[in-house]
Amino acid sequence: MSKEEDNSSEEKLFVTEFPKGEFGIVDYLQGRVHFALMDQMKLMHKSGMKQEQIKEAIMKTVSEIVSNFEPKKESESS
Repeated sequence: MSKEEDNSSEEKLFVTEFPKGEFGIVDYLQGRVHFALMDQMKLMHKSGMKQEQIKEAIMKTVSEIVSNFEPKKESESS
């Protein structure tokens, strides 16, 4: 089995698809984030990380993302 095939099977094991349906865009995006975090935490747990380590890593990453978010200001004509 090639490394690429191995990665593909690992992705299928850990990547949960958020169901498409009658969701508003905010609900849909929140659902995708939720599923992505759950998948990441499952993988981290399987790799041997303890729950507190997982929590610290996830919280650090999310805090950095939020802190670095700078929305573009729209021009008044937009």
